Amino acid sequence: MRVNLQILGCRLNEAELQQWAGDFQKRGHEITGSVDDADLLVVNTCAVTGEAGRKSRQLIRRAQRNNPQARLVVSGCYATLEQQQTAGIEGVDLVVTNEDKDRLVERIHNELDLQTMPALAQRPAETALFQRGRSRAFIKVQDGCRWRCTYCIVTIARGEERSTPVKQIIDQINQHAEQGVKEIVLTGVHLGGYGSDIGSDLYSLTQTVLRETDVPRIRFGSLEPWDLHEGFFELFENDRLMPHLHLPLQSGSDSVLKRMSRRCKTADYASLIEAARDAIPGFNVTTDIIVGFPGETDEEWQTGYDFIESVGFGHTHVFSFSPREGTKAASLPDPVKPGVIKQRSRQLHELAEQMKQDFMQQQQGKTCAVLLEDKVEVLDSGEYRYSGYTPNYLRIEMESDRQSTGNTIIQYQI
Repeated sequence: MRVNLQILGCRLNEAELQQWAGDFQKRGHEITGSVDDADLLVVNTCAVTGEAGRKSRQLIRRAQRNNPQARLVVSGCYATLEQQQTAGIEGVDLVVTNEDKDRLVERIHNELDLQTMPALAQRPAETALFQRGRSRAFIKVQDGCRWRCTYCIVTIARGEERSTPVKQIIDQINQHAEQGVKEIVLTGVHLGGYGSDIGSDLYSLTQTVLRETDVPRIRFGSLEPWDLHEGFFELFENDRLMPHLHLPLQSGSDSVLKRMSRRCKTADYASLIEAARDAIPGFNVTTDIIVGFPGETDEEWQTGYDFIESVGFGHTHVFSFSPREGTKAASLPDPVKPGVIKQRSRQLHELAEQMKQDFMQQQQGKTCAVLLEDKVEVLDSGEYRYSGYTPNYLRIEMESDRQSTGNTIIQYQI
C-alpha cells in the first residue's frame, strides 16, 4: 500500500513521522508524498495553541476531501485531547492517542487489516526521510514532561516523562547515517529532562552520541534554560555539535515568568547566554515569547521588551497568548485585551526582525559549512537555486549554473 504522512506542529511530531515511515517500509509499504495516490493517510496533529487545534481539524478534513477513498488515521496532541471530536470527523477510520503512538503502525495493521507485501519488505530501504523531501533527521529521545508551566497543554497531552534507551538512539542515528543523512536533531517534549527515568542525562547521552556515531552534524531541539548540565557548553568543542540552541524564554519579566511557573529568572537566563557566547564561536540563540499573558501590565511588558532587546536573538517565535482549556492559565484573572495583545505582538515582531538582521549582519563575510537541502529549484534562466543552513542555523539561498545533488555540505561565504 502507498502511505502518505502529514504533520502539523513540532519537531517531535516530525521525528514520530520519520519513525512511522520506517516502520511502514519494514512491513512492505511505500511512502508517497502525494495525497491523491495514497491508500492510507496518516495525520500527526498539534494542540499547542487554539489556532493549532483549528489547523489540525482543517488538515484532517482536507486530507479526507482530497482523497476520500483512502483510509484515514489521526494521531498527535489534538487527537489525544479531543479524541471523540476527532473520531467524529468525516472519513476518520482510527484515532491513535499519544499513549499508543509507538504502536501506531501495529495498531493500523491489526485494526484496519492492511495487506503487506513481503517482497518489498526485504529490499534495501531508501530512507523515508529523502522520500519526504527532508535532509535532516529528527531523533525522538524523550517524551512527556514533569513540569507544569501554567499555559502549556502539551504536557497534559503527552503525559509523564519517558526516555528512549541509549542503544536504541545510537542505532537510529547510525541507520540514518548509513542511508546518507548528514544532520540529526535530538528532540523531545522535555529534552533537557532526558534520562530522569533511566538513570542518565542529556550530557551523558550527547557524549555517547559523539563517541559512537559519525554523523557529521548534530543539533538539539528546544531546551529549557534551567536544564543545562554544568559544563554543557564544553561539549561544543567538538565541531560536530552545531553552534545553535533554541532556549525558550517566554517572557522577559520575572513577575510574568512566576505566573507562568517558569523555573528560570531573567538574570540567570542572561548569564547562561553570556556563557554560551563566550564558549561557542558564532553561537546563535533563538527563543519563544508569549505576548499578553494574563495580568501582563504595561510596566511588565516594557520590562520584558527591554530585556529581550538586551539579549538579542537570532530568531524569535512570537505567540499571542491563547487560553487552553485544562491549563491553569486559562482561569487566571486580568486577561489582556485583544487590541493590546495585537499591538504588543506587532511591536515585538518588529524588534525580532531587527535582532535577526543584526545577527545576520555580524555573520557577513564569514565562510562556513552549509548543508544544502534536497529540494532544488530550476530558474527560468536555467540556473539552479539551492537553499540550506549554516552551522548556527541561518538559512541561505544560492544560485549556480552547475547542477548538484542536494543533501551536500559545501563551503559557503555568507
